[in-house]
Amino acid sequence: MLGKLLPLAGLYLVQGLPYGLQSGLLPVLLRARGLSLTRVGLAKALYAPWLFKLVWAPLVDKWGSSRGWLALSTAALGLLCGLLATLPPAGPGGAALPVPVAALLLLLNLAAAVQDVALDMLAVRLLEPAELGPGNTVQVVAYKLGAALASGGLLALLPALSWTLLFLLLAATYWLAAAAAWVAPALRQLPVPPPSAHPRPSLRLQQDLLAVPGTLWTAGFVLTYKLGEQGASGLFPLLLLDGGISTAELGLWNGVGAVLCSIASSSLGGVLLARCWQPLPLLRSVLWFRLGGLAYQTALLFQLNSPRTNPVPGTVLRGATLLSLCLQHLLGGLVTTTTFTMMMRCSQLAPSALQATHYSLLATLELLGKLLVGTLAGALADSLGPRLCFSLFLALSATPMLYLGFAPSALA
Repeated sequence: MLGKLLPLAGLYLVQGLPYGLQSGLLPVLLRARGLSLTRVGLAKALYAPWLFKLVWAPLVDKWGSSRGWLALSTAALGLLCGLLATLPPAGPGGAALPVPVAALLLLLNLAAAVQDVALDMLAVRLLEPAELGPGNTVQVVAYKLGAALASGGLLALLPALSWTLLFLLLAATYWLAAAAAWVAPALRQLPVPPPSAHPRPSLRLQQDLLAVPGTLWTAGFVLTYKLGEQGASGLFPLLLLDGGISTAELGLWNGVGAVLCSIASSSLGGVLLARCWQPLPLLRSVLWFRLGGLAYQTALLFQLNSPRTNPVPGTVLRGATLLSLCLQHLLGGLVTTTTFTMMMRCSQLAPSALQATHYSLLATLELLGKLLVGTLAGALADSLGPRLCFSLFLALSATPMLYLGFAPSALA
């Protein structure tokens, strides 16, 4: 099993780099340059290629090998990072991203989304049912580690290293990963389904996907389970920045510290799933803890938003707010690992030729739910105010707990 997990870990790690770059680094830099919360949130539209994975998932299924698609898309990521190294990160007046940089970031997401389809296809076909817990732990932990390196790591290193050098390092990392994907023994030995087993793009494809047992319920769950958490985790650091906490501190706590907590909890989730727990009972427990953590963060926000309070250095309130970032990531990592294990279990109920496309459908809906609230969170905060906005996030976090009561027996 180790021979399967090591190459998957390396590839999922480099896959997390673009997400960390755009979710952790860019929002803080744009907010520090004076952009409104609404405009910072709208920058998440660069993730749009991820929402169209179902367009090319059947193509990856049908033409070529998944290993070839994986190596090619990873090499393309290296090329795009090399091009980004030649461009300045700030637009006229330093207020926004230049159009060429935004266009390259959009293409970076396109290449990462193709890589994601090919890598998920390999994981679904490579892992045995007994290996799903450890496999999904590796997937989530490695992806979040890559995101942490590209968000908190870049925020910490950006004052010392130039934008050009950082992207050249990223380019070299992607090219090494592309070579590793091409020569890894476990990936080279993966059997390729015969051509007749590949699904043909047709009007029946959607019906075939939805006919897989548990698909409709799982689709509804992954679309909604992160709504409240994602809105709060994206908005809370920006409100702390407004309150006087520096970008370096946010990079340490929200980038490195918080994601390390998330990685630790994801690893714990993998251990629990491998030894004794089933995904649905574990989700019922951890969602309650996540709701409590968000309630704690919401209470802190109400205190921070008071006219008489300011999180100046050295106060207990300031320390509590920074620790709340770690708490939410700790609980969120456990929820994410368990949910992705349930998604992969559902996809394995599909015919082998449909498994990659089926998993891409669930992963696209999962991302859509996160992007929906992440993109609108800034506008909600600007229009409703932080207090009412976080109260809404708290209510949204309670919804999946009720939805679990309708889980189908096929996923038990």
